[in-house]
Amino acid sequence: MSEPLILAVDTATDTCSVALLQGEIASARTERVGQRHSERVLPMIDALLEAASIRLREVDFIAFGAGPGSFTGLRIACGLSQGLAWGIGRPVIAVGNLRAMADRVFRESGAVNSVLCAIDARMHEAYCAIYSCSPQISELRPPSLAKPADLARWAHDVDTIAGDALTAFPEALQTLPDKTLLPQLRADAVDIARVAASAEFLKQAVAPHLAAPVYVRDQVASTIEQRRARASAA
Repeated sequence: MSEPLILAVDTATDTCSVALLQGEIASARTERVGQRHSERVLPMIDALLEAASIRLREVDFIAFGAGPGSFTGLRIACGLSQGLAWGIGRPVIAVGNLRAMADRVFRESGAVNSVLCAIDARMHEAYCAIYSCSPQISELRPPSLAKPADLARWAHDVDTIAGDALTAFPEALQTLPDKTLLPQLRADAVDIARVAASAEFLKQAVAPHLAAPVYVRDQVASTIEQRRARASAA
């Protein structure tokens, strides 16, 4: 059986990324788009498919970065993947963005045994998760929101820290001794596709209407209401 052809989409951050992967052969397009994911993602997919001389109906699976990340970005990636997959009768694979980051760390740094993946979530918090590899990747701490003090405490349990939380919270994470720090490392659609192509995730493929993002932070609306209430009371 030939390797599946996977189209992956990632709009969880201000970067829009799309990729095609079959076996070890990958092609991708990535743009910093700010809040313009909905404008750019379909043209980027069209350009990617055209450059590879592949029609959408030839794709076997559609994968997307399921989060955590921007609420709007996650909805765009999920909804788009559902629509494309439904149109061609293919299943969808949801891949956590932190899981994809961990996969990249372990692929590129052979000496790493455990990693804290942490990305800036704004509001002085970070999205984070901890993974180990021995040799399969295992999730030791699921994706969650953390304050800088929490990150500093959890960082003692790993040998590597990856993600832009290192830049966002330098006082918490960059003073730890004997840690490998990877502040510039980011996962993109190629990493999403590589994880989706694994036997573990191929088994998790679902019908398009069953795919869902992982928000982690689910209190944004309440927080806004609370702010308004506090402002009214002031």
